[in-house]
Amino acid sequence: MKKNRYLLCLLLCGAMLYYAVPQLSVTAPGQKGIFALAWLAFALMVIAGNLTGILYSPKKAAQKHQPNRSKRKSRMFH
Repeated sequence: MKKNRYLLCLLLCGAMLYYAVPQLSVTAPGQKGIFALAWLAFALMVIAGNLTGILYSPKKAAQKHQPNRSKRKSRMFH
């Protein structure tokens, strides 16, 4: 379920980049250039974060076994 959200965010970020990159001028002097670089840096952070979420998310089988283990441990301590 979370992978779908990460994929949607990646697609939206890609669409924003597709629209914005031709209009951003990285070589412009002053605030325009700083804004363009900052915007691109934040977009790259969004892409990196979503790719990390997709690639390093736990498997479904591992998620099913974890709640059972916590229940067993809680029974042992009571």
